Amino acid sequence: MSAAPGRPKQARTAAAGEGTPVSLARPPEEARTAAAGEGTPVNAALIVEEGAMGRVAYARVAPNEDLVHAIEKFCLSAGFKNAFVRGALGSLVDACLVDAHGNQRRVHGPAVEIVSLAGEVRLLDDGSLNAALTGVVADTAGSVHGGLFVAGSNTVCMTLEVTLEEWLPASATSS
Repeated sequence: MSAAPGRPKQARTAAAGEGTPVSLARPPEEARTAAAGEGTPVNAALIVEEGAMGRVAYARVAPNEDLVHAIEKFCLSAGFKNAFVRGALGSLVDACLVDAHGNQRRVHGPAVEIVSLAGEVRLLDDGSLNAALTGVVADTAGSVHGGLFVAGSNTVCMTLEVTLEEWLPASATSS
């Protein structure tokens, strides 16, 4: 199976199927933090995490629930300790995003449409889950805005459907 040029290794190999071993390259925390700075060049090495893709789940988020918290709760209920958000379709009452420079932007609705949504949910040391979701939204005038969704500030308007794929790190599956 050949992949499109420029697609990350994880995206090429994940299509191989459930339980297929893959490697996921993730920048260390310092590199992610530096990447959010104003024009700061990032020359840090990547950390490669070995693991396998697990189950796929589809969820519907009801009106008046927060986007980020709802995805975390769904992962808990499905038993996903780590997961990728593969896509979503729906709308938010308003959107609150943080751009690459760390600036918070509120996009006013009603009915701010989600154009794209991706991200990951990770198990924290304290046993809780943390969803880091990025995406693009369109406001009522048709302008688009992108960034990291702020937890607790992105209320679903009518409904939202989301696709999640479980990630099984080798460190967790080998123990």
